[in-house]
Amino acid sequence: MENFAPRSGPRVDSVAAIARVLIIAGSDSGGGAGIQADIKTIAMLGGHPMTAITAVTAQNTVGITAVHPVPTEIVLAQIDAVVGDIGVDAVKIGMIGSAFTAAQVAGCLERLKAEQPELPIVFDPVMAATSGSALADDATVAAFGRLMDVATVATPNLPELKRLTSEEDPVAAALHLVGQHGCAVLIKGGHEEGDALADALIEEDNMTSWQGQRIDTTSTHGTGCTLASAIALFLAQGASLSDAVARAREFVRVALHAAPGLGKGSGPIGQADVRLDVGAGPRLNQVTVTGTNYGRSVDFYRGIGLRQIIDSPDTGYARFETAGGVTLSVQIDPDEKIIPTTAIYLECDDLDERVEQLARSGIAFEHGPRNQPWMWREARLRDPDGNIIFFYKAAEARRFPPWRMEE
Repeated sequence: MENFAPRSGPRVDSVAAIARVLIIAGSDSGGGAGIQADIKTIAMLGGHPMTAITAVTAQNTVGITAVHPVPTEIVLAQIDAVVGDIGVDAVKIGMIGSAFTAAQVAGCLERLKAEQPELPIVFDPVMAATSGSALADDATVAAFGRLMDVATVATPNLPELKRLTSEEDPVAAALHLVGQHGCAVLIKGGHEEGDALADALIEEDNMTSWQGQRIDTTSTHGTGCTLASAIALFLAQGASLSDAVARAREFVRVALHAAPGLGKGSGPIGQADVRLDVGAGPRLNQVTVTGTNYGRSVDFYRGIGLRQIIDSPDTGYARFETAGGVTLSVQIDPDEKIIPTTAIYLECDDLDERVEQLARSGIAFEHGPRNQPWMWREARLRDPDGNIIFFYKAAEARRFPPWRMEE
């Protein structure tokens, strides 16, 4: 039962300032990369994405069939429109469209940096799509230098790094760019051969590296866009550059695991399923209850609709995933005397129908759905060991009841 204290006063509609991230990039009609990947990433991480679209592409998981650059004056007008009204806490640059647009955008950002010297700018020097289709000609690549001059960090993959410098050794190439342009360079190792991968952040006076295992998937479209956007978002929220990169890498890796498997080629990754794995502040995303009989507990939690993702009867441990990404686990201790003092709440949009269906399948409820004074509708039951569980529906009343405290 929720403790509540109704009182008068205005409703509070936001709890904190939101990070405003301007994305300057091309549109991907397939939704896997470009502006679409950027928007999904920033929104899932709790930021506000704003866009200046540089090109419209006709593409899918197999390749690009058409590219229509947006006139430079329209790109600049988009930037002016959002910055002048909404403001900006970080900028992410992806596909730039043309050499002329690159030069004009660089000039615009130079003026913006003069007003906001600490403004983070993340430049992903997009030259080709994951499918191999070209997205930048030689003149455009040559114009990237001025964008790197204004950037906080550039995030090239290995082929892009080589094309930018003609250096064979990635670290030497990154140091070349750091020395020439003053921005940090993140070397992305995804194009390396083998299962072991390494990324390295090269700064003027420091190098930080991360190792990881390659994730076995063909759904890799938009990884570079997603990584750069996540870095920009975390920088906008005040993270250091190395921390922003580390957290962005985690976001991308979870999104690769969660890829929906769409399309016939290199499919999109699953930004929409990275809800509670990476983000600012403490996140309540895992609950463990104690049980006394492994098989009985597993049958119950699977029976109420949770998806089992860890099955370890030898250690007496099972973990389940709920819709939305929260996990719940059961740890078996046959000798434990369980005293239920905390209730687990599982929200369902289809509360009444679901409870009726579960009851018909043999799940016993202490009571069916009831409207409560705190504006929730609840049905109560217990697991086999007496742990209290509520199926409920609260909608906006969970976070925004009329008696919510003012900041």
